[in-house]
Amino acid sequence: SPWKHGDVNITNLRYCIKICLWTYFQRKFHSLIIIFFEKAVKEIHLRVWRNMLPKTIPMIIFFVDQNQKNLALSQILDIEKLKNVEKPIDKANGLPNECYTNRDYLEFERERVFCSKWTVIGVGSSIPNVGDAKPYSLLGIPLIIIRDKDMKVRVFHNVCSHRGFKLLEKPCKLKNVITCPYHSWSYNFNGKLIATPHIGGLNKHQSTKFDKNKSNLKEVRTKIWMDIIFVNINSNEIDFDQYIKPLEDRWSKFINKNDQKSIVYSNDYGHFSLEVKSNWKFAIENYCESYHLPTIHPELNKVSKINDHYHIQGLPNRFAGQGSKKYEQPMRGNMKFNNFPNWEKNNSKNSEYVALFPNVMIGLHIDHFYVFWLEPISMNKTKEHMEMYYVGNDSANGEQLKELRKENSRFWNDVMLEDVKAIEGMQEGRNSPVYNGGNFSPVMDQPPHQCHKWIAN
Repeated sequence: SPWKHGDVNITNLRYCIKICLWTYFQRKFHSLIIIFFEKAVKEIHLRVWRNMLPKTIPMIIFFVDQNQKNLALSQILDIEKLKNVEKPIDKANGLPNECYTNRDYLEFERERVFCSKWTVIGVGSSIPNVGDAKPYSLLGIPLIIIRDKDMKVRVFHNVCSHRGFKLLEKPCKLKNVITCPYHSWSYNFNGKLIATPHIGGLNKHQSTKFDKNKSNLKEVRTKIWMDIIFVNINSNEIDFDQYIKPLEDRWSKFINKNDQKSIVYSNDYGHFSLEVKSNWKFAIENYCESYHLPTIHPELNKVSKINDHYHIQGLPNRFAGQGSKKYEQPMRGNMKFNNFPNWEKNNSKNSEYVALFPNVMIGLHIDHFYVFWLEPISMNKTKEHMEMYYVGNDSANGEQLKELRKENSRFWNDVMLEDVKAIEGMQEGRNSPVYNGGNFSPVMDQPPHQCHKWIAN
């Protein structure tokens, strides 16, 4: 009513907006919105004389919605619970339940973990040829992965610079350009805007008032290592070569830079995926430790027992895992896979299983290498992707070793399926209101504790 009668002042304005938003948000409304009022009221006061208030209310609602999606961590969980994670292992608790069950926490985690760290979104071998492209959603952020004409893997935000239309819906083979399905704006494989049909009117494809160079696709900071595609959405992480150096230094006794280039993806039995009803972190935590071998992997435990394993704790804290001293190379008759040529002979039975935070698990053996990476879908749903590599093309794709590759793939599929029971059971257990985040074995749980500390930090 104040607007109808021209009786507009800051007090009436503030009161009316409060009533309006209270009605709109109902249960969602909380005192923090007041902060937005104080900033918004000044802007609204300037707009009232233009009769623009009806357009301004949706704007305020948008900003409050954004605030709902970006709550401070202290509004989601008790910070003291995170501090408990940092304590010595014999006194520490694990991450609180909210880190596995709260949707607001997942929004926070998307920004602080998946957008701010070196995150895995696939492997280069999934787009082997020029023009191969596929979409990927990183917890709702639409991306394009494409192989350009120089055979370089590039990652772009999957959105047209014109009207924000999503460019790519499914994997495809592109000839020369990425074309928007909406108005046919087109980009080359380097992300450069090269065509703007009818931008100046019918059959006028250029405009002196429009600079194409300011509307190229937005490229994501990307690095390929051992065929793994790492992205840093916010471009704020340290250089990747520096990031990966501690792990490369550790593995220098097994493989060197030339050995890294010798891995070849297996096209027949090189991939499988699993969908699990679990938060992504449980897969990482479980992978780090060998404590569960006797109960979850009884057959594996017969040939590689707990006391045959050792802890891996990378410093600085970027990875953790376990190693085995009892790896036996798979054989079929007298045939076996090629070995990495620079693997030290006294370590021939060693294999190492490292979780590189946040979302990739790597298995390194003298004769094969796998990448087990996680695609987080929601708080309690994750897709696991297994990619397998061998030394040289004969081992990776040769006909003579095809059955041996099949057996190796089946073995790892069975192992990962056994782990599903463990990680889904932990997810269900986190619904308990009395669980305090758990305790750690001071001897057996050192790698998982390190993972929890990385997340807490």
